[in-house]
Amino acid sequence: MNAKETLLEALAYYKIKVERENDNHVFVQNNYEIEVEANGLYKLYDDGYVVAPFNDLNELCKFILT
Repeated sequence: MNAKETLLEALAYYKIKVERENDNHVFVQNNYEIEVEANGLYKLYDDGYVVAPFNDLNELCKFILT
């Protein structure tokens, strides 16, 4: 399983709605965008600005839900 598939599985587990996907970018609820990097890092964007990088999907999902 690659990093994007792992991310999509985690989003489904936390019931975070995926709006659309584009290459290595996943757009989710609350206007967040997640960039999947090859090194297993996930960058969270809000309105085009980096909020934070995450390497823990649980922390990323919990942040999106709060």
